[in-house]
Amino acid sequence: MPDKDRIFIFDTTMRDGEQSPGASMSVEEKIQISRVFDEMGIDIIEAGFPISSPGDFEAVSAISKSLKNSIPCGLARATKKDIDACHESLKFAKRFRIHTFISTSPVHMKHKLNMTDEQVLEAIKESVTYAKKFTDDVEWSCEDGTRTNLEFMYKTIELAIKCGATTINIPDTVGYSIPEEFAKTITSIKNNVPNIDKAIISAHCHNDLGLAVANALSGLSAGVRQIECTINGIGERAGNAALEEIVMAIKTRDDLLPYETGIKTELISKASKIVSNATGFPVQFNKAIVGKNAFAHESGIHQDGMLKNRETYEIMTPESVGVKKTSLVMGKHSGRHAFKDKLSDLGYADVTDDVVQAAFGKFKILADKKKHIYDEDIVALVDDSLIIDNKINAINLKSLKVFAGTGEPQRADMTLDVFGEVKNTSQTGDGPVDAIFKCIKELYPHDVKLSLYQVHAVTEGTDAQATVSVKIEENDRTTVGQSADTDTLVASANAYLNALNKMLIKREKKSLYKNIEPKKLKESI
Repeated sequence: MPDKDRIFIFDTTMRDGEQSPGASMSVEEKIQISRVFDEMGIDIIEAGFPISSPGDFEAVSAISKSLKNSIPCGLARATKKDIDACHESLKFAKRFRIHTFISTSPVHMKHKLNMTDEQVLEAIKESVTYAKKFTDDVEWSCEDGTRTNLEFMYKTIELAIKCGATTINIPDTVGYSIPEEFAKTITSIKNNVPNIDKAIISAHCHNDLGLAVANALSGLSAGVRQIECTINGIGERAGNAALEEIVMAIKTRDDLLPYETGIKTELISKASKIVSNATGFPVQFNKAIVGKNAFAHESGIHQDGMLKNRETYEIMTPESVGVKKTSLVMGKHSGRHAFKDKLSDLGYADVTDDVVQAAFGKFKILADKKKHIYDEDIVALVDDSLIIDNKINAINLKSLKVFAGTGEPQRADMTLDVFGEVKNTSQTGDGPVDAIFKCIKELYPHDVKLSLYQVHAVTEGTDAQATVSVKIEENDRTTVGQSADTDTLVASANAYLNALNKMLIKREKKSLYKNIEPKKLKESI
């Protein structure tokens, strides 16, 4: 028997998790997932229900051949044909587990199985004994265990162990139990099944009342040494106990949960993403451990605390689960301290307090209007706050005429104010937009790469206002310009000029910070 402090992690993502409506995974996707699980150190991987379909059989077989460390497992009902399918799909593995089950609750035995207590006991005897012929590693589950009469449960467990089961799983199949009650059930089993010391007790908890993880953890103190769970908590109905929550609860609260798992927690985020991609089930933003917001902070009070000491609001490091770093999300609740820290991350480490103050005021106004504030928004605010004189935001459209249609080359006549000097030109191009951009390059020679040109209609109808987005690149610098106008071509010209002016600011900002006196900078803003 294992050390009492060792908790085995039994993953059923590819079996119970796949039973979520719409969560079907291909054989290739399952193999890819199993490789990550194997690397993570998951002890037992329930690869599928081989009898259920040719695809499941193929997946279990392929996974069992590929695993290097984890033990592959297949699920079987209490019938010989199910157990034969498990054996055939697993037989190429160096070692494997057969997991057989039967319902034991009154409601299941009457309405699902139409079997008596004696018939269920006989089925347990036959199925476990038969499975034992193929492997020494047999797990038996009493389906709907938490709604089973305890006296009858004791008999079923004792019989399963006597016939060769080395793991006894107690499923809270319908998520009915609560933590105190589940722990009491495990304690009762420990005290009333005479041969329970010859098997590992497992917990398989569903989340119908949102208590799957709590129930599973409560079972540990009572004697549970294997927990069955899934990545992201996927599974039938409300899902299963989430592997990432189980493992990180044990790791984080070792003062109250003095146990250990063999999981490499740094791979948790990777596993979460690969399962989400395979199933098409997005992870909710506020999902514990693996959600997008699990290590994100927007509140100004929280952000200030995090910047002073991350332990103020984080009980584990993002790196410990494979997330690169904490995210200080910029929004209307963010404070000045976090805003300045964000500016530093964006390359504005030397910006003066006057510019920070001006940009922060604009940021607060924008945050009240927008749900999501992106880095580009903040860059634009700071760049706008650096408009000092005509030396910076120096290129402005004065007039534009465009000639387009069939039979004639498309032409643009343009007048620009370039650093206070009015210039004009006429250029032809491959379409009116190309002609407009050629005019700008003629009047202000520059060498940038146009990486994005996008037009969106703001409203409906032929008189809709168009918003044009332009992205240009120069060396390692990128700027995005936007403009809206009922004339799409005018919006195109202004969007390009907006991006170009921002690029000029990026070229000059370091020298500006060093050479401009704070007083003059404040006055210009």
